[in-house]
Amino acid sequence: MSDASETAREPGQAGRRRSMISVLLLAVAAVCLWGASRMTWVEVTSSDGLGEERTSALVGGTWAAALTPLALTLVAAIAASFAVKGWALRVLGVLVAVVAVAAAVPAVGLIVSGASGDEAGRLAELPGRAEVQSVSVHVGPAVLALVGALAALAAAVELVRRPRVRAGLSSKYDSPGARRDAAKKAGTDSAEGPVTQRMLWDALDAGEDPTVEDKKAEPVDQVDGPDKDPGTRT
Repeated sequence: MSDASETAREPGQAGRRRSMISVLLLAVAAVCLWGASRMTWVEVTSSDGLGEERTSALVGGTWAAALTPLALTLVAAIAASFAVKGWALRVLGVLVAVVAVAAAVPAVGLIVSGASGDEAGRLAELPGRAEVQSVSVHVGPAVLALVGALAALAAAVELVRRPRVRAGLSSKYDSPGARRDAAKKAGTDSAEGPVTQRMLWDALDAGEDPTVEDKKAEPVDQVDGPDKDPGTRT
C-alpha cells in the first residue's frame, strides 16, 4: 500500500518542485528587469554653444522602454503559473520565452554595438541647436537585464517541462459518498492503475475489502421435493 501511495505522490512532488523553481526564476527575472530599468544606461554630454556643457542621463526605462512592462508581465506570469495547467501552461512558457528575448535584445545591442550619438540625443530630447559632444555607456545595467532575460528563459523551460497533472479538484474535496463510489470502483478496477492509500481506506469504510478480488457467486441448483418444499442445494 505504501508503494502505491509513493507512486501516486511522485508526479505531484515533481510538479510542485518545478513550480517553485519556475516561480523563483520568474521573480528573479522580474526584479532584474525592474532594477535595470531604474539604472543609468547611457550618459549624453551636449553643448548648445551658449553656455556650459550639459550631461543627460538615460535610464533603462528610457533607453529600453519595454523593460518595465516586461517586468510587470513576468509578475503576472507568476500568478498565471498557478492558475493554468496542461497546454495552457506550455503556452505561458512560450510567452515567457518571448519576453526573455525581448528583454535581451536591447541589452545585447548596447553591450556589443554601444550607443549612437543620434539615438542618445533623440532620447535625451536635446534642443535643436544642441550638439552631442560625447556618449558614455554603462554596461552594468545591460548585464543585469541580460541576467534577467536568461532567468526568464530558464523559467520558460521549467514551465514547458512541468509534469502534466490530472485536471479537476483533488479527491480530498469530494463528498464521502463520491469517495466511497470511487473506492468501490477502485476495488474492481485496481488493475487499471495504482491505488492510493486514501482509496484503500475509503474502500474499507464502504465495507469493501480492496485486497480481495471480487468473485461472482457461483449458481446453485435447487431440487424441490415432491411437496414443493425447498429441497437441498447441490
